Amino acid sequence: MTGAEAMVKCLEAEGITRVFGYPGVAIAPFYEGLYNSSIEHVLVRQEQNAGHAASGYARLSRKPAVCCVTSGPGATNLITALATCYADSIPIIAISGQVSSELLGRDVFQEADMTGATRSFVKHSYLVKDPDDLPRIFKEAFYIASTGRKGPVLIDVPIDVQNKKLSREFKYPDEVNMRGYKPEVKVNLQQIKKVVAALDKAKKPLICAGGGVILGDGEEHIRAFCEKFNIPVVSTMMGIGVMPKKHPLYFGMLGNNGKPYANKAVGRSDLLIIVGARLADRAIPKPENLVRRVGVIHIDIDTAEIGKNMGPTIPLVGDVKDIFEALMEQEIPVADQSWIDELEEVKHSTVDPRVFSDKLVNPNLLVQMLSEKMDDNAVYVADVGQNQLWSADNYVMKNGRFMTTGGMGTMGYSIPAAMGAKMYDPSVQAVAVCGDGSFQMSMNELATIRVNQVPVKVLVMKNRFLGLVREYQYNTYDSHYSGVRLYDWPRYDKIAEAYEMPFFSCSHDADLEKTLDEFLACPDACLMVCDVDSEDRVK
Repeated sequence: MTGAEAMVKCLEAEGITRVFGYPGVAIAPFYEGLYNSSIEHVLVRQEQNAGHAASGYARLSRKPAVCCVTSGPGATNLITALATCYADSIPIIAISGQVSSELLGRDVFQEADMTGATRSFVKHSYLVKDPDDLPRIFKEAFYIASTGRKGPVLIDVPIDVQNKKLSREFKYPDEVNMRGYKPEVKVNLQQIKKVVAALDKAKKPLICAGGGVILGDGEEHIRAFCEKFNIPVVSTMMGIGVMPKKHPLYFGMLGNNGKPYANKAVGRSDLLIIVGARLADRAIPKPENLVRRVGVIHIDIDTAEIGKNMGPTIPLVGDVKDIFEALMEQEIPVADQSWIDELEEVKHSTVDPRVFSDKLVNPNLLVQMLSEKMDDNAVYVADVGQNQLWSADNYVMKNGRFMTTGGMGTMGYSIPAAMGAKMYDPSVQAVAVCGDGSFQMSMNELATIRVNQVPVKVLVMKNRFLGLVREYQYNTYDSHYSGVRLYDWPRYDKIAEAYEMPFFSCSHDADLEKTLDEFLACPDACLMVCDVDSEDRVK
C-alpha cells in the first residue's frame, strides 16, 4: 500500500464520505487513491472555498470535515479558510500536497512552508516524513480537531511520501494517546459549588451564550437550565440559535452591533454567566469597566479562553453538556420574575433609531420576512458586512441554524459554507445571504453548485457599496468614500443565466413577500437580488 492509498484508508476509517478540494501535481497520488474509493470528491473553483465548504459541512454535521489542496498557491489559498475555522472553532482536516522531501527548503517550484505559514491558524499541523506514520497522524488529527476547543488541523504530505510504500501492514489505531494533549473535560465539583453559591446570592443573573454552546451540542441543556431557574439569556453573534428568538427568556444579541436592550441587560445584571464565548471587543468594548460592577462566571472547554478578555470571578472548565447536567441537579433558587419583567420593560421601550429609504427594500424587513418564511429547521448562512449585521439583528430563530463567521469576519464565506451544509443534509433548506461585495468573492462557486446539483438559494443585498466600510467612512471621515464603490456590475440576471439558475429580483417592500415566496418555493439552486439603500440614517 502506498502512502496515498493509506491516506484514503484513514479517511474511510473515520467515516468520511465526501471531501472538498482542488487537485494539483503535488497531491495527485492522493487523488489517484480517491479514484478507487467510495469517497466523493467535490471540485470547488478556488481552494479557499474548499475550506469554507468543509466548514459548513462540519458545522451542520458537528463532526470534522475534510478539504484537500495541492502545494504552493493551492495551499496558501487555503490559509484564509483555516484562519476562519480557527477563529470560530470549527473542526476540519486540511490535507495539502507538498514538494518532494529532498527538495524542501530549496525554494523549488510551488514550494511553500505550510506548517510554518499556518502556525497561528491551526490547532496542530503535521509535515509527514514517513508513510508508516500516516495512520497515527490521521487518527491524532481527527482527535485533536474534535476535542477540547475544536478547530482545524493541517496534514502536509510531500509527494514522495504519498508514492512510497508502507513498510508494514496498514492498521488504523483504535485509540489516541498523546503525551502533550489531554483536554480536560471532567467537571470540577468544587467549582460547581462556587457557581451555585454565586447564583444563591444573585438577584439578577444573566447567561451570555456563545458559539461554544452550539459547538458542544449544548443548546437544549442551556434552555432546560434557564427554563427551570427562570434565568434570562443574551447571546453573542456566534451564539445566535442557542435560544429561539421568540423565547420569553431570550433578550437578543449583545455587542456593538447587537440589540441595545441586550447590552442594557448585561449592565443591569449582578451576575454574568459566560458560556462558550470569549467576549472580544465586538461584544463588550471595555470589559474592565463591566467587571467592576458585575460578578462573572466563565464556562468554557478551553482554559486558554477563560478570562482572555474579561477576568472571571469563578472559572469553570468543561464540556457544556456535562456542566449544565450537573447544575440541573443542584438546589438553585428560581430567579425572581421581577428581573424578567424589568428586562421586558427595557426591551419594549427601546426604539430603533435607523431610517431606511422607503423607495427600496428595507433590509431589516427583508431578513425578518425571509427567516420567518424559511422552514423551521432551515440553515441561514450570513456573509460579512452590513448584511451580516442586519441578519444577526433581525434573524428569526426557530429550530434551524444561523451560521456566519464571527471571529475572523471573512467575506465570501456564505455561498461555499451554505453549499457544504446542504451537501451534508440535502433535506434541509439552505439560504446564503450576502452583500454585492461578498457575493463577488465567491460567485465562482455557483459552478460547483450547478455541477453537483446542490439546490442552495443565494440572496444578494445590493447597495452598490462595500457597505460596512462605507458606513465607517461616513461616520469617521466625513463621507470621504475611498475604494468602496461597486457601481452597477455585475449584471446579476446574466450571472444567473450563465449558470442556468432561476433569477428573482425585488426593489420595493411592496413586492417583497411575493418575490420571497417564489424564491423559497423554487426547487433548484437560484439567485435573488434585493436593492437596498446604501445608507441607513439615524433619526
